[in-house]
Amino acid sequence: MTMWVITVATLLILIAADFFIGGRKPHEVSMKEAGTWSIVWLALAVLFGTGLAVLGHGQASGEFFAGYITEKSLSVDNLFVFVLIMAKFSVPTIYQQRVLMIGVLLALALRAVFIALGAAAINQFAWVFYLFGAFLIYTAWKFIQEARTDEDDDDWEEGRLLKAVQRRVPSTSEWHGTRMFVRENGKKLATPMLIVMVAIGLTDLLFAVDSIPAIFGLTQDPYIVFTANAFALMGLRQLYFLIVGLLKKLVHLSYGLSAILGFIGVKLVLHGVHETTSLHVPEISTPVSLAVIGGVLAITTVTSVMASRKAGTKNPSTADQREPAGNTDTQG
Repeated sequence: MTMWVITVATLLILIAADFFIGGRKPHEVSMKEAGTWSIVWLALAVLFGTGLAVLGHGQASGEFFAGYITEKSLSVDNLFVFVLIMAKFSVPTIYQQRVLMIGVLLALALRAVFIALGAAAINQFAWVFYLFGAFLIYTAWKFIQEARTDEDDDDWEEGRLLKAVQRRVPSTSEWHGTRMFVRENGKKLATPMLIVMVAIGLTDLLFAVDSIPAIFGLTQDPYIVFTANAFALMGLRQLYFLIVGLLKKLVHLSYGLSAILGFIGVKLVLHGVHETTSLHVPEISTPVSLAVIGGVLAITTVTSVMASRKAGTKNPSTADQREPAGNTDTQG
């Protein structure tokens, strides 16, 4: 309990520092600022994982890094939807960092609930490993199917849910700075700021349905699951501004994520067999998990870059057809 209190208090201090130093005043985030904070959060995660090893918790340290890398790689997929949300609501550039900060904090709180429920289920029912494993294998297949088809942006599930919220919550379409509610003609209305924050939090909550079972496949320690999620999420806002222009080049990301989720799903099923039967089945160790996850991400990145370059060579005129940078709408 002491470790939990110290960890949560430290995270709150770091979040407060992030807000007051870089997020309190609405502004357009520069590449330098995003890069600096991305390095800071990465360094803090490495420091935390190394600290576990120094304190004699070598296995916990390995599980943390495996979980952190997995959650970080899965969170990159969130950024595609974040870009879509920002564009759909025409979020002004100066407000995007505030939207992401509050949305990520909301997502972290909701994930804590998911983690508590998942840990309780695993402790009480060993067969949950089969459920989680089957779900991850199904999700891996779904990722492959989505990667092979061009889906209409209007079909995204979060969009339909948000439209339902907007129909039931009195709101205004005009921005009022960072305010979430305003009064017009004596009536309290929600602003686009609130709606977009809910959209970001809701999106990450739906992604958590995949990522929480994935990390439970690497460790059953709720403390490691929570801290890996916390460090992965808290650097997500800066990562958005840092690589938003590079996301479209990661054309094979979905294939890499499906391979990782499928691998962890198989690992969960094997662990379930080990826990619930007397059969002697091989169990996948944490070092092997780290090697597989790191290898898949490296291969995915290399093949994505090669595919993007090949596509650029075949279609050299694409760049000339784009709108000049000076005419870009800063509201989208």
